[in-house]
Amino acid sequence: MNENNLKFENQKERSEEILQLLEKEYLELTMSEEQLSKLKEKMEEAKRENRMERNKKHIMKLVAAAATFIIAFMVLPNTSAAIAHAMEQIPVVGRLVKVVTFRDYKYEDVQHQADVEVPELVIDLQPENIQLRDSLEKTTDEINAEIQKITEELLEEFKIHMSNEAGYEELIVKSEVVASTEKYFTLKLISYQAEASGYEKNYYYTINLRTGEQLQLKDIFVDDSDYIGRISEYIKTQMEQQMKEDEQKIYWIDTEFDDMNFKTITEETSFYLNEKNNVVISFGEGDVAPMYMGIVEFEIPEEIIGDIRKNFF
Repeated sequence: MNENNLKFENQKERSEEILQLLEKEYLELTMSEEQLSKLKEKMEEAKRENRMERNKKHIMKLVAAAATFIIAFMVLPNTSAAIAHAMEQIPVVGRLVKVVTFRDYKYEDVQHQADVEVPELVIDLQPENIQLRDSLEKTTDEINAEIQKITEELLEEFKIHMSNEAGYEELIVKSEVVASTEKYFTLKLISYQAEASGYEKNYYYTINLRTGEQLQLKDIFVDDSDYIGRISEYIKTQMEQQMKEDEQKIYWIDTEFDDMNFKTITEETSFYLNEKNNVVISFGEGDVAPMYMGIVEFEIPEEIIGDIRKNFF
């Protein structure tokens, strides 16, 4: 074995040792937004390099880079879909569901650009309870089918614009694991379309990991409780407060155009559970405020709804 091959084998063995030592450690630590951004940049670099020719010299470079990348996990936990995809070979201990990339579509020319990563939920750890396993399989299949339908429609629309040569067109589809706990799992699908202006839309999928079912907003609260009224009044109060504190923020409440005014959420209003176990209500662009405000969200404190939430959550 020549000297280069020997160095390669030694580096590879060392990287595998680091993986084993840090497998549990990295899951327990915290990460800042800046660190997450840097991690995502490194992952994009790794994916680009992975498409290049796999000669020994290149592999040695990747192994060395991987060792540095893995060390970073001493301060970076598994908190996003991108990380789950990049570090798929490391099992997430105790997690029933994980995210993998079902489809990766990229296209770019002078007028058009598409970067579409279609996520897919898979059962990582098969539960012993047969009923839970069946329910979880049914739920993940339904969510995956919906996500694929959404992304296929977006791609078809993108291709139609290309064929019509209608001008600049951009499509981005990504995903993020918003929360992954012992009780629930929340995935966010993010779509962004740009022509003359940009438009973003988010889809949220929260799974009750104790029952295997997808959560509806009403499932979080005890029966016959006025959760809709409480949440709606809190959101109105927050809208008023934000407008007083920041003149750049505008919400449609108490305007002369009554049909536009926000009055109440509904059972179908978009929501998710975050890592703090708090309910977050999400409004799409233009729903309750001008388009320039983008997607607006309101995290509902425990003191507002804590007494009417089910004990499970």
